[in-house]
Amino acid sequence: MEKRKPSSSASLKMPQGNRKGVCKENYGELKMSANRRDVLTAFVSGLAALALSGPGHAFAAGGPVLGDAVPFSFEGLKERARAMAAAPWQDPKSKFGEILQKIDYDAFQKIVFRRDASLFADRTDAPPIQLFHLGRYFQEPCSIAVVENGMAREVHYRNAYFDMPADHVARQLPEDIGFAGFRVMAPSQKTDWLAFLGAAYFRSSGALDQYGLSARGIAIDTALPTPEEFPRFTGFWLESGGSDDHVIIYALMDGPSIAGAYRMDCLKQTGVVMDIDACLYPRKPIKRMGVAPLTSMFWYGENDRRQAIEWRPEIHDSDGLAIWTGTGERIWRPLNNPRRVMTNSFIDSDPKGFGLLQRDRNFDHYQDDGVFYDKRPSVWVEPKGSWGEGEVQLVEIPTDDEIHDNIVAYWVPKRPAEPGTSFEFSYRLHWEADEPFPTNLGRVVDTFSGIGGIPGQPRPPGVTKFVVDFMGGDLRKHQRGEVEPVVTLSRGELGLVDAYPLANNPDRFRTFFNVKATGPDPVDLRLYLKGKDGGALTETWLYQFFPEISSA
Repeated sequence: MEKRKPSSSASLKMPQGNRKGVCKENYGELKMSANRRDVLTAFVSGLAALALSGPGHAFAAGGPVLGDAVPFSFEGLKERARAMAAAPWQDPKSKFGEILQKIDYDAFQKIVFRRDASLFADRTDAPPIQLFHLGRYFQEPCSIAVVENGMAREVHYRNAYFDMPADHVARQLPEDIGFAGFRVMAPSQKTDWLAFLGAAYFRSSGALDQYGLSARGIAIDTALPTPEEFPRFTGFWLESGGSDDHVIIYALMDGPSIAGAYRMDCLKQTGVVMDIDACLYPRKPIKRMGVAPLTSMFWYGENDRRQAIEWRPEIHDSDGLAIWTGTGERIWRPLNNPRRVMTNSFIDSDPKGFGLLQRDRNFDHYQDDGVFYDKRPSVWVEPKGSWGEGEVQLVEIPTDDEIHDNIVAYWVPKRPAEPGTSFEFSYRLHWEADEPFPTNLGRVVDTFSGIGGIPGQPRPPGVTKFVVDFMGGDLRKHQRGEVEPVVTLSRGELGLVDAYPLANNPDRFRTFFNVKATGPDPVDLRLYLKGKDGGALTETWLYQFFPEISSA
């Protein structure tokens, strides 16, 4: 059976035009760690295995079993995380691993949560919340509690919350083993819009009701020669937000190198907005601490069609990284599926935002009516307050299939993450169809590449043509000759540069140019369009070109 990304968890600096030295690259070879692939595959497989929740028949136990009330506050949770970071890390793996190992993909699919066992099921001031069972891919339990009036009551596990066959292996598990995570439902409980499952991962279906890329609590040592670390949310505290589309989630995170406390105020409207306060306490020195990380998938797209080995024209959850720098520059960086792991860093101070976006919403460009890549959400990170100096990092990992999430983007603070220090970051996550703060500049809408030269004439060896289409802003007011394309290369030769409005679509301004370069090292390309007054008319297009892959 083909493994595919699920359509939902239920059913499966310098001013524009004069910027130098702000991007640094790591061209070193690095194999994708087994840990990263296992974690991401488990996350996707677990969501894919979930069936719609069971019918709303009367729950015999009268609802979830709750423990005694104990005081709870976010300040107390932060102190708990700080104390954990000062103590040795303890492996949380369940002692019932032999049984959980038998709950594979098929067995997990037969465990169906009962709607009448949902948290907040009988209330209108909070959305219903269903709980995930432990299994082969999620053997580390987390605790879940309900918060009301400053008091928390833990939800005790009972297999009566789940419909499963009488002889199911999960019935061998004892009471109070914990849960794998949870999902936030629509009032009807027929669909969900937010899910926490595995490590410190969470996802939302966004504005178009389609799951895609993931967010994480933190990224530790991503794309380094040493194994990547995956801290996990060990406990959740859930509180009413006052309406059936609003919930407040508190989470405790723990891992070998870090502990943390999170408050997430989550609201479902057109899209989903999450106001997040993250308090982080390193337990060990961390070489690369990625804040507000986003994880996505890019196999191939229109920017390099030579990798399109499948019948579908494009396959990706996101097609580019967008950055709004602290100086106000807008950047668009189309994603790649490189032959080796690439880490690109965009140095900045107090960034206004960044995100992994799916700009292309044309179904014909994907032709997938099963997982609907044209509806995958875009996620934008909006920092609150001053984040100081640091860099947005983009990690691109080679992949040969759509089941592997191979794209990561996050913020790395310049201040070292050392034991005894602490970090507090506040930000808003926007799960929308597009970035939430439109610019008055022209935006990149298409990137193409192919053999260089002039049609009908002999094609010069080692030359690649790039075509970039911009749309919006004041571009429509300009004619051919009134707009200058500004193109720079890190190496190689540039030729045949031009920009003009399309004859059949004057809203689009097309730019093309040739690049002559050979060798295994990538070429960094940069482009924007400026008017006669020297001012920028478009965002800045950045691209990393691999001659060994793309040239004729």
